[in-house]
Amino acid sequence: MSQFPLFKVFMSPDVIKPLSDKLLSGFITQGPAVEEFENKLQKLFNHPYILTLNSATAGLTLAIRLIKDKLKLNNDDEVLSCPLTCMATNLPIMANYLKIKWVDIDPKTGCINLEDLEKKLTNKTKIITFVHWGGYPVDVNELDIILERNKERLGFKPYVVEDCAHAFLSELNEKFLGTQNFGVFSLQAIKHLTTGDGGLIFCPDKEFYEKAKLLRWYGIDRDKRNYKKTDLRLEHDVEDWGYKFHMNDINATIGLNNLPYIPELIEKNRRNARIYDEELKDIPGIVILNKFEENKKSAYWLYTILVEKKSEFIEFMKEKNITCSQVHQRNDVHTCFNEFKSSLPILDEFEKKIVCIPVGWWLEENDIKYISEQIRVFFG
Repeated sequence: MSQFPLFKVFMSPDVIKPLSDKLLSGFITQGPAVEEFENKLQKLFNHPYILTLNSATAGLTLAIRLIKDKLKLNNDDEVLSCPLTCMATNLPIMANYLKIKWVDIDPKTGCINLEDLEKKLTNKTKIITFVHWGGYPVDVNELDIILERNKERLGFKPYVVEDCAHAFLSELNEKFLGTQNFGVFSLQAIKHLTTGDGGLIFCPDKEFYEKAKLLRWYGIDRDKRNYKKTDLRLEHDVEDWGYKFHMNDINATIGLNNLPYIPELIEKNRRNARIYDEELKDIPGIVILNKFEENKKSAYWLYTILVEKKSEFIEFMKEKNITCSQVHQRNDVHTCFNEFKSSLPILDEFEKKIVCIPVGWWLEENDIKYISEQIRVFFG
């Protein structure tokens, strides 16, 4: 195992007893722990429309389904998205039978390129989705200006779905990401906050929230079981089909016990990133992406650099027990996306150099300086 891993699971030492109690309680499905977890998240984010789910993939699938139903979209309608992300960002588009139009990346951030996005807006563009790469905020305020500017030309304003899998507690202008549009978060094992596995969907209004609450559990209203007041196990009429996307009390119990630690852990990520910014700033042969900015507070799930001799660099760092990786393969190279292929010249060049180095809370200042020194040796 690498001495300096790229990812590490955080698990609160407080979780053992409450989790054991929950496992032996006789009630482990969605219940009071899920409700308590959602309430605490709503208070943390100051956002009333948060639901837990069993994965972020479920959240993205659900968000696009909600928009598709609202707008009565058909299979010719398009979603603008960026391929530099986990497959979880883009497979939900396919699952909803919509077309993808790829948008290039911003070479300074690795995030979606808003200039290219504006050029690709058409009257078929109904949804825009993207990941906040490594936790660094896409400027959703600038995106909103672009969409308002094109609203008259398009005849409508597309919905925005933010993939916040990397961006728990990331901020743009002192607002948490995911709270201004649809926001979807991952609670998978190696994310900032883990529930073992799970996800969150932030809805922009009560109407979407109420429908999401139904669709995450088959379309059944859990508050209206007891068919004609004769059988507690039977449900009333299901008006719209849904999914088995809900979280259970086991996962929620883990989340409840991990949650109090997360702000401090993310501050450690930010501290480590600032040390890198200083240590790496004068090394020829690398470019630092997403340096610390007061108005754009990344959660630094990733610390991304561009390097010459990428393969040799990764192998050199491996020999020093330092794990480095591109982390996500660009989605548009996969066969399942063949019909959507397009020219993305910035990403073509960017991918030749992109590498992520360890930045997480498990690293101390001396660790960051050691890793920086090895980078200095490689390029020396």
